[in-house]
Amino acid sequence: MGLKEQHNCLNQRKIIGFLVLAFIPIALFRLCFNNPFSSIDDTSLQDSSSHVVITSFSSSSPQEEDTQESIDRVKDESSCDYTQGKWVRDAIGPLYNGSTCGTIKDGQNCFRHGRPDSGYLYWKWKPNQCDIPRFDANRFLDLMRDKHLAFIGDSMARNQLESLMCLLSTVSSPDLVYRNGDDNKFRRWRFESHNVTVSVYWSPFLVAGLEKSGNLDHNVLHLDRVDERWGKDLERIDTVVVSVGHWFLHPAVYYESGSVLGCHSCEASNCTEVGFYDVFRKAIRTTLKAVARSRREVILTTFSPSHFEGRPWDSLGACNMTEPYEGKVLEGLDLDMRQIEMEEFTAAKAAAGEVRLEALDVTAMSVLRPDGHPGPYMYPFPFKNGVPERVHNDCLHWCLPGPVDTWNEIMIEMLRRWRV
Repeated sequence: MGLKEQHNCLNQRKIIGFLVLAFIPIALFRLCFNNPFSSIDDTSLQDSSSHVVITSFSSSSPQEEDTQESIDRVKDESSCDYTQGKWVRDAIGPLYNGSTCGTIKDGQNCFRHGRPDSGYLYWKWKPNQCDIPRFDANRFLDLMRDKHLAFIGDSMARNQLESLMCLLSTVSSPDLVYRNGDDNKFRRWRFESHNVTVSVYWSPFLVAGLEKSGNLDHNVLHLDRVDERWGKDLERIDTVVVSVGHWFLHPAVYYESGSVLGCHSCEASNCTEVGFYDVFRKAIRTTLKAVARSRREVILTTFSPSHFEGRPWDSLGACNMTEPYEGKVLEGLDLDMRQIEMEEFTAAKAAAGEVRLEALDVTAMSVLRPDGHPGPYMYPFPFKNGVPERVHNDCLHWCLPGPVDTWNEIMIEMLRRWRV
């Protein structure tokens, strides 16, 4: 190549280089102010169905949480029915165990009492239309900051309370600030980090009454007024969780407006047998009226089934299942008690106005978990001296950890929706 050709080639390269340098700012300008991705509608990234997608939350910054919520939330959260689903295997397992949580009632600490199988710990509830995230203790404490949460009811309310305390204790140790009554029936804790108070009130009927004792062979219920042991504190409670049921099956005499209404399974000749279903309904109605009138947030946890399956409570082999049922439907007592609660809840919600009232409907999912009870392991190592002919079984309450933890995973989603 001659000198002239080399000179022409160099001039061409200079021109090309100049053109490239000239177009770079223009391209950058168009990219910044005419984003080719901006024409994509954000809604096209969401599920086109109306089913809710329940998502978990971390303890990240509020800006990050808001962004995550806007992506994950679909248009109609109420269409996700968490009561319809199945138990599926979960390789992760629980967030705590019988050694790491100090608030487990001794009779429900199945692991420490020597229960040999652990498969019951590795199941999670999977609704048909959505997912329930694992419990996020930091998120729960954030949602309840500066508030007082109280569980009111019988031993099933306490079972749910102790599950919650174990879940929360994975991130923050509470201070026990109040205790009264035998068997820890009245307790209160504070989480100073978030100024959260959690209480439990023993009230097996919710309404006023007397429990049977040595000199009294039946319960006494006053169906037209609530138990003052918790009623007097209502104004200091922000969120109420009520849960009762099984104590209504025991012999009792019922009063209304100071007069005897009737009785159940009683020997008194001057008392009319009225059963317990209508009485249970009246007690739920009286309670919901009282808490809805006084508080803005009320959760009714529905009837929790037992799994004695017709066996005596001290029979060998009662509730000895090691896996969930498949396809078992509600029937009999479990169906009737839940139906009464849901009917009263529906009526109370219609009249509640601004009060936040929800039903934590756990009956159908819980009837599928015969494997989740302590059974003979309500006592430590019941077979250490061989297999006895008779052994005491708890086929009512839930092992901790166990299926009852799912109730609180659902409850946190209710609180989250209320806080939006």
